[in-house]
Amino acid sequence: MVVGDFAEERDTIIVGAGPGGYVAAIRAAELGQKVMIVEKEYIGGVCLNVGCIPSKALISAGHRLQEVKDSKIFGIKNIQAPVLDFKTTQDWKDHQVVDRLTGGVSMLLKKHKVEVVTGEAYMHDNHTLRVMNGDHTGQTYKFKHLILATGSRPVEIPGFKFSGRVVDSTGGLNLPEVPKELVVIGGGYIGSELAGAYANLGAHVTILEGTPQILPNFEKDMVQLVLKNFKAKGVTVVTNAMAKNSEQTDSGVTVTYEVDGEAQTIKADYVMVTVGRRPNTDDMGLEYTDVKLSDRGLIEVDAQGRTAAEDIFAIGDIVAGPALAHKAFAEGKVAAGAISGKKTANDYVSVPAVCFTDPELATVGMTKAEAEKAGLAVKTSKFPFAGNGRAISLNSMDGFFRLVTTKAEGTIVGAQIAGPGASDLISELSVAVNGGLNAEDLALTIHPHPTLGEVVQEAADEALGYPTHI
Repeated sequence: MVVGDFAEERDTIIVGAGPGGYVAAIRAAELGQKVMIVEKEYIGGVCLNVGCIPSKALISAGHRLQEVKDSKIFGIKNIQAPVLDFKTTQDWKDHQVVDRLTGGVSMLLKKHKVEVVTGEAYMHDNHTLRVMNGDHTGQTYKFKHLILATGSRPVEIPGFKFSGRVVDSTGGLNLPEVPKELVVIGGGYIGSELAGAYANLGAHVTILEGTPQILPNFEKDMVQLVLKNFKAKGVTVVTNAMAKNSEQTDSGVTVTYEVDGEAQTIKADYVMVTVGRRPNTDDMGLEYTDVKLSDRGLIEVDAQGRTAAEDIFAIGDIVAGPALAHKAFAEGKVAAGAISGKKTANDYVSVPAVCFTDPELATVGMTKAEAEKAGLAVKTSKFPFAGNGRAISLNSMDGFFRLVTTKAEGTIVGAQIAGPGASDLISELSVAVNGGLNAEDLALTIHPHPTLGEVVQEAADEALGYPTHI
């Protein structure tokens, strides 16, 4: 404690107002705790302000532009060539989408009487922290319980310092214009999504991926559909490419990269680096507590999110598991419940993952290969969107739905979707996997017609040996 500084006392403090932090704050307040949340920058965190939400807004804008261009197939003709006012697009993203959501979160925190303190938290010990303001003043707080939800930040690689025309995903979402040439380094979730968004908005995009495949967390037949769509849009994908350095001018940037040991260069208006994120667990004084970190800087926790310091919990990107907002939501509720004496635990079997490319990709549970590696005897049942009436009427027929079930019991252990509405359809399969349902449970559930969701029932019918429309 700073000499002469009077420490204020709080029941529960949460550090970080992102998806995990603000949900934990609301749940803790609902359970009767007096809660304070500390946030240094964004209410709503990276996700609502410069991540999940604004990226989907740009993706949506790109889809609207393409729909106008491609409307002749529906008999809509003589449309003047659409003109994109990107400043208006960015204003809509920032004010109609982001501000609305973050304002909603602020209102919810106020409704639940959560005290919001702006500043950066530094730990002093297992029950004390100090919040520093930008003017170098601060306040010390003693707490009974603490939930750390500090999130993660983009990884910066040598030769590509985030400055000027070399940007991270945040900068990529806030470009002043649609670039004629855009280089994206890293073909994971973020890189592939934003590459597709800017391609739809009119940019020529080159993706440099260091591994043999973009989107390595998805199966190859799913990724092939994205590559097919990228090719149709003129997106260049270079795999096994190692980015080496960049050189900027006032009007552009030149990127040097290597493939098979051979150096190559490419010129672009902007370079966006999306090679991963690192947990925000450094420079916050955790060494003054009993909290333990892994070699990757992740905080070690139990099934309730409790760290080695009994009254300190951690959730979201700073603990093991996929760095996904919906995982942080769940962990925040569990930690808040544990602090309140509830018998909560992170007992989910699997966390769904979604990538908002064209087509959308979604997966939950195990793939066939993963199940077999785990010693399970499984089979797959697959139904194409080309056989779905709703997909045909949407002129969006690329893709498929795949169910992974055990051979003996028909238990659903995984599912993969590549196609229209995959991001929404995966929720039903998350219930199935986490609830231990079997194929018959899905087959006997009447799905409305005509909807995209019928592919689930069709694949379940196939798993039982009684396919209808294939």
